[in-house]
Amino acid sequence: MTADIFRPFETHIDEAAALGILRGALSGAEDGELFLERRRSEAIMLDDGRIKTASYDASEGFGLRAIKGDVAGYAHSSEISLAALTRAAGTARLAVGDGGGVMAPPPPGTNRRLYGDMDPLAGSVFSARVEVLREIDAFARSLDPRVVQVSATLSGSQQEIEILRPEGLRLRDTRPMARLNVAVILDQGGRRETGGAGGGGRFGMDGLLLRGHWEGVVREAVRIARVNLEAVAAPAGAMDIVLGPGWPGVLLHEAVGHGLEGDFNRKGTSAFSGLMGQQVAAPGVTVVDDGTIPDRRGSISIDDEGMPSSRTVLIEDGVLVGYMQDRQNARLMGMAPTGNGRRESHAHIPMPRMTNTYMMSGTASPTDILADLKDGIYAVGFGGGQVDITNGKFVFSCTEAYRVKDGVIGAPVKGATLIGDGPTAMRAIRAIGNDMALDPGIGNCGKAGQWVPVGVGQPTLMIGGLTVGGSAA
Repeated sequence: MTADIFRPFETHIDEAAALGILRGALSGAEDGELFLERRRSEAIMLDDGRIKTASYDASEGFGLRAIKGDVAGYAHSSEISLAALTRAAGTARLAVGDGGGVMAPPPPGTNRRLYGDMDPLAGSVFSARVEVLREIDAFARSLDPRVVQVSATLSGSQQEIEILRPEGLRLRDTRPMARLNVAVILDQGGRRETGGAGGGGRFGMDGLLLRGHWEGVVREAVRIARVNLEAVAAPAGAMDIVLGPGWPGVLLHEAVGHGLEGDFNRKGTSAFSGLMGQQVAAPGVTVVDDGTIPDRRGSISIDDEGMPSSRTVLIEDGVLVGYMQDRQNARLMGMAPTGNGRRESHAHIPMPRMTNTYMMSGTASPTDILADLKDGIYAVGFGGGQVDITNGKFVFSCTEAYRVKDGVIGAPVKGATLIGDGPTAMRAIRAIGNDMALDPGIGNCGKAGQWVPVGVGQPTLMIGGLTVGGSAA
């Protein structure tokens, strides 16, 4: 762990003076805080044996927020000083107006720590990291003579935050993140196909650089490219779909998860608005958002408002029972905050966001689920997708999928897209496997221009009657 710890109230601004400015800005407000952040990040990309990019970035700053009703005033600066804080307070204060609000209770304290103290930017030296990336390149080429391009990317970051509230409460979190990604291109007779694999979490880089780890990542990337080289055109039409465990949970994240965030439901713009306590999915479907899983990419010890993260049940046995909430939307809806108030950085205002969102296991055997698929698609990998929050309609592209007939997995298919809407898809779930798995640590979630790391997961699922977009008859 680096000895250079972010201590803004020792090195940048006087705490008592900052607290006085914050209290003045929040006089008559209903909530608010001073959020301070320092972030350092590094990324190395090796492409075809040469360093293509190598970057290091360091930033720091603060954001000051004042809330009254459904209005929030927010100002931020990359300069942590009393002068900048005073200017920010005047801007944020505009949301409070004449005041009259009663300050919400502060977040409850917690000593929970969901990740270790290793700084991902400490440990092995730069040259050693580059050498491992070169070994990855050579190993990938040794696996298959058809490999014509290899890209390997290693990245790490350390985010340190401190939150000061008007009651004088100070909260702190240090959040590591590391990730290794490998992508390959195989060429066979002029046909080129790609394969990629990787992942990471809230820990140091060094574990990702162990040969016992990265060999598996490389083998998986090459395997997917080989599958795609054999793929035939995907069929088109309505058919039953079996989704594999783990990363295919990204469909659940997009088509259902966003619709269960508090702000969309408070405003009535979600496909799930007004359905609390009603059946919104097939019996047996239980969906959870859990920010408390140690070392996971989407986990947070506290959220960006200082609330401890939690395990929130959203759908239980098919019934809608909860939303993901930040403090403001929870208060306006008469509900409890769930520790889901997240922001990309000090330059962004917090909002309800997912952490690790997944469906719980059922009782069915994955083998039996596939055996029951008479004519459909078995999708185990996904790429990009688009979702309309207001109605849950989604379009997702498959990166690895297979045609299945009479329970037998056949040829891989290329160009398959899954089309449907979240509420209908949840009700059309016909079987839930007993093999719930989380993704390998690759998720990023975008909302209102902000990006945060997330996790997804699910067991093997059969969904009836989704529309498959493809090019084959």
